[in-house]
Amino acid sequence: MADFARSEHPAVQAQLDRLALLSPAGDRLGLERITELLDRLGRPQDALPPAFHVAGTNGKGSTCAFLRSALEAAGHSVHVFTSPHLVRFNERIRIAGRLVEDEPLAALLEEVIDADAGIDSSFFEVTAAAAFLAFARNPADAAVIEVGLGGRLDATNVIAAPAACGIAAIGLDHEQFLGSSLAGIAAEKAGIAKPGRPLVALAQSAEAETALIAAAAERGAILQLEGRDWSIDHSIVPVLPGAHQVRNANLAWQMLSSQQSVTIGRPQFDAGIAGTQWPARFQRLADGPLTQGVATWIDGAHNPDAAAALGDLLATRGKMHIVLGFLANKDAASIVDLLARHALSLTFVPVGGHEHHDPAALAARFGGRAAATLAEALGPLPAPRLIAGSLYLAGAALAANGEQPD
Repeated sequence: MADFARSEHPAVQAQLDRLALLSPAGDRLGLERITELLDRLGRPQDALPPAFHVAGTNGKGSTCAFLRSALEAAGHSVHVFTSPHLVRFNERIRIAGRLVEDEPLAALLEEVIDADAGIDSSFFEVTAAAAFLAFARNPADAAVIEVGLGGRLDATNVIAAPAACGIAAIGLDHEQFLGSSLAGIAAEKAGIAKPGRPLVALAQSAEAETALIAAAAERGAILQLEGRDWSIDHSIVPVLPGAHQVRNANLAWQMLSSQQSVTIGRPQFDAGIAGTQWPARFQRLADGPLTQGVATWIDGAHNPDAAAALGDLLATRGKMHIVLGFLANKDAASIVDLLARHALSLTFVPVGGHEHHDPAALAARFGGRAAATLAEALGPLPAPRLIAGSLYLAGAALAANGEQPD
């Protein structure tokens, strides 16, 4: 599945155009290319501040957001690398608390793409290298790094001695790369474990936990497993809604508590997660061109486990008119099954610029209607309304409504 990025800044767009021409489309796992590229750039990954490295099928982005907001509440400056972006490519790289600006971003991309000659690194590998280069050149107290895909062979897995690693919820997704076995997927996620370093994990299925335990032992990591070594503290109450976010916030706290590189107290952590912002996680859109004053939410739930968590939240919040769009490689049937029971109506839309399930075919199969655009889908629907099924669709909703994550 190709990774798409556009920029309104001509210098950034020029480099994104170069990257699109030079880099093979889609995801590719392996550390050979990123290692050679970073070697050419002077190994910036070795000059990072204490790093918190987070993997998982669902919740890793939210966990990163909790880590960042908590560390900043404690007075620390924080670099952050996450993916994908929703509206602007710049969202992927946050330097000491601020999204990278366009001119420095263009220069970073140019330098990395120039250095990549003959390696043919992927879109994600070039992006990760640019982030590490930016982080190495700018002082900060900590870095929060989100795994892109898997863990063991992900381009972010070049950090030799992170302060702590975390494993969020593990489920089935990206089976074409990681396989269809939860044990195998868990082993790939746990591949970020490093000798003598904490590996903090949420409770998983029995087969996934067995794989986590084996992977941690093989790598000499210090595994801290929910249910065995620690328990969910329900007094940790993040502003992001849902029981799954309570677990993600607990994961962030346990990661911070497990290390000694960066100091943070529980009052500071609580203050941080009370104000955490993480777009497209049951986010209410502002009044704008798309919403037209009608209460509308977006959620990036794009696999069955994420849809189940969203369904649990809707069970407490009440039914909504749900607009859904899915990338072609996603299990649309399972997601619809989990969300339809919470729907006042179903409308299916395309995910523009990406290979996607046909809305008309989905409407014929599951009931409801098809629409060509989000505006057409939302037009006749009263409140409350929810757009879900893809982070790319959520990003399109933000862009159409004139909102940009900052």
